[in-house]
Amino acid sequence: MQNNSSLPHHVAVVMDGNGRWAKSRGLPRLEGHRRGAAKARQIVEWAADAGIKQISLFAFSTENWSRPKVEVRGLMSMLATLLPREIPAMQQKGVRVRALGDISALPDKAQKAIERACRETAGNGRIELVLCLNYGGQQEVLAGARRMLAWAAGQEDAQAALASIDEKGFREFLWCAGLAPVDLLIRTGGEHRISNFFLWDVAYSELYFSDRYWPDFEQADLQAALDDYARRERRFGKISEQLADKGKP
Repeated sequence: MQNNSSLPHHVAVVMDGNGRWAKSRGLPRLEGHRRGAAKARQIVEWAADAGIKQISLFAFSTENWSRPKVEVRGLMSMLATLLPREIPAMQQKGVRVRALGDISALPDKAQKAIERACRETAGNGRIELVLCLNYGGQQEVLAGARRMLAWAAGQEDAQAALASIDEKGFREFLWCAGLAPVDLLIRTGGEHRISNFFLWDVAYSELYFSDRYWPDFEQADLQAALDDYARRERRFGKISEQLADKGKP
């Protein structure tokens, strides 16, 4: 386990490369997703062992609905089937599940599986697993703005209420409210973009890109990302000398 001062509290992962992994082996795309689901289980265990407290996995984006229907149906079926099976293991390992995104648009069986996992693991506290499903960063900000406007409309002076909202206050209207800001965002699969993931929260995140397809991502790769994070200087708009002075007695 790393020193807590150099360890990210919240790690977010774009699990990219399942389809290309399968194609490179002459396998159906859904087989790649099945292997990716198994890898997701592993990375939660590895993250917990490393001391990470929150890990968010980009499991299904708002844009993924445009994929072939057979693939989308397969993904939803996997979610509804595999997630309940994982509950006993998550209970044993102290994993608390939270869902982020517009879950209401998912099929009923998938919704029920998510609700059950969240409900039955609510008392766990070793690590929080955030499943981002039907999630999009732009959609999150838009939904947050609508909630903020609805809140302001119920205040005595709506204009004054809106004027009182700062960045921290606005975040309370977002889906990510209650989560720590993302410290480290990892993307696998060789692409160098964030793909509409946590747009508000990655403002000061450290970004790490791996060429490995998601099913091939191993514990050593996660450790490499954590080691890279530990070497970075997070200045948040300040200069190095200011950070050094802050650490002086």
